[in-house]
Amino acid sequence: MIGPEVELANVALEAAETNEFDVEAADHFADAAAAVGVGLAALAAGYAERGIGAAAVGAIAEDDEMFVPGIVMTVLPETLVIFAIVVIFLV
Repeated sequence: MIGPEVELANVALEAAETNEFDVEAADHFADAAAAVGVGLAALAAGYAERGIGAAAVGAIAEDDEMFVPGIVMTVLPETLVIFAIVVIFLV
């Protein structure tokens, strides 16, 4: 007959193995969530740049002095992606 201490040890061992698997799965889910977050940030930046780029080209066609402001406004949405990548490395 197995004593209650041995049975309790077996249950604890099974729980530890399950917990180890859960932690590993959670790490993989966190990596996937980070990848989705950066992907969505890049998609949103591309969507924003579409309208800004068209407006910047139109403004530059009318006035050559709008080149630098047009470039600055076109680059601003890319900072969203850079911030997303920085946050991933910090977390």
